[in-house]
Amino acid sequence: MSRTLVAILFLFALAPAVSANVPSMPSLPTDLHTQNAELRILDQGRMRWFGLHLYDASLWVTGRDWQWDHPFVLDLRYARSFNGSKIADVSADEMVRLGYRDERKLAAWRELMRRAFPDVKSGEHITGVFRPGVGVDFYHQGRSTAAINDVEFARAFFSIWLDPATREPKLRAALLGGR
Repeated sequence: MSRTLVAILFLFALAPAVSANVPSMPSLPTDLHTQNAELRILDQGRMRWFGLHLYDASLWVTGRDWQWDHPFVLDLRYARSFNGSKIADVSADEMVRLGYRDERKLAAWRELMRRAFPDVKSGEHITGVFRPGVGVDFYHQGRSTAAINDVEFARAFFSIWLDPATREPKLRAALLGGR
């Protein structure tokens, strides 16, 4: 067998291991594209915790780049099942870590998220739509679960992934296309 053939066979043998770390091309619920045909994927990344694959994230934007003053969509496709209340609690804890300290607001936000986030199973999506100057809309599997008209909450929520002080800077960099 020639060296070239051996090298090609070796690369094909490695392909499944390499591609297992790359999220498949995501898609958004049809209604979101209908509402805003300008949405395009900026980039995507994978969230791992101690090596465990938790979810794949994709960031959709209008225009060339992500900006707080333009609509955008963050879609999370879960690789495991999670309790919706736990997702809300972890999100609230991350908001605190990022500097949000008003306990009354945080308690109210936690309750809003508990109502917005259902339990998820592997393969299911929770999608957040940022509406500048208005707030955020949440979807589970393409079905609306909440519209929260609170600009400060929306900014705090998406900061979990997009703030420079995020707990996961590699995921942030991936979502922003390496920027």
